[in-house]
Amino acid sequence: MNEDPKVNLSGLPRDYLDAGATENISAAVSSQVPVVESEPELVVNPWDIVLCTSGTLISCENAIVVLIIFHNPSLRAPMFLLIGSLALADLLAGIGLIINFVFAYLLQSEATKLVTIGLIVASFSASVCSLLAITVDRYLSLYYALTYHSERTVTFTYVMLVMLWGTSICLGLLPVMGWNCLRDESTCSVVRPLTKNNAAILSVSFLFMFALMLQLYIQICKIVMRHAHQIALQHHFLATSHYVTTRKGVSTLAIILGTFAACWMPFTLYSLIADYTYPSIYTYATLLPATYNSIINPVIYAFRNQEIQKALCLICCGCIPPSLSQRARSPSDV
Repeated sequence: MNEDPKVNLSGLPRDYLDAGATENISAAVSSQVPVVESEPELVVNPWDIVLCTSGTLISCENAIVVLIIFHNPSLRAPMFLLIGSLALADLLAGIGLIINFVFAYLLQSEATKLVTIGLIVASFSASVCSLLAITVDRYLSLYYALTYHSERTVTFTYVMLVMLWGTSICLGLLPVMGWNCLRDESTCSVVRPLTKNNAAILSVSFLFMFALMLQLYIQICKIVMRHAHQIALQHHFLATSHYVTTRKGVSTLAIILGTFAACWMPFTLYSLIADYTYPSIYTYATLLPATYNSIINPVIYAFRNQEIQKALCLICCGCIPPSLSQRARSPSDV
């Protein structure tokens, strides 16, 4: 039996040495094999899913309105131009919410974050400004009822559209042009990467426009009351239908203002008093109702309008119901 001698230089028992050698060999082998770290699981915020779902619903609703107005040549009156502007702004807002969700979890970078937040700011600003423009149009349709359908009104409508979209685009470009908090976290607002100053300007602008809309609504109510008094004095019962239509327009404006305030006021006030240190759940809880305004707008403005109802019926079933064809259109019928 020729057994190769194994030298034990450590002076330790062979069993202990064999165990230690085994551990050393395992350590040496493991050090040579590259360690593959498991990638962290993608955790999706449920609030982001809800916002993305809202954006999808907003996009679908307003895309229908935009297509109806764009493909129907008869819908070129100032009222429909402003409704189309509102629908386009809400459509872009819905697309912005969807893109923000996709980029936040699939393509994370500062550039995409700035572009998406700029698109959302510009589209929601255009939506709010379009609501103000529609309120102005409703006021003019009652105050200048005899000259409302003149060329001057159309020109004024185009001027309003250019101004509101130009202002909204400028607001949306502010984060992209450098007015953001990516370099200084302490200046961040509740919506990163908007700065606190940027959020404050947007909030104050909203409060100003809401006050202006409220003032116009009060003036519209005074005009309607004056018309009703004149009708009662002159006993023009044939004009009752026009008064009913006007009253319908005023009630619609009341619904609009109530919905507008309920949706946007929580986020506006929260943006003024809060900053980036506040829990994000408060931001989501106040921002989500603001998106609901873009969901409700097509129902209030577009789908309740008889001309758009006729166009939608022609697209869906190829005919116009008798109940719609017998109704007369009024400028104050929003």
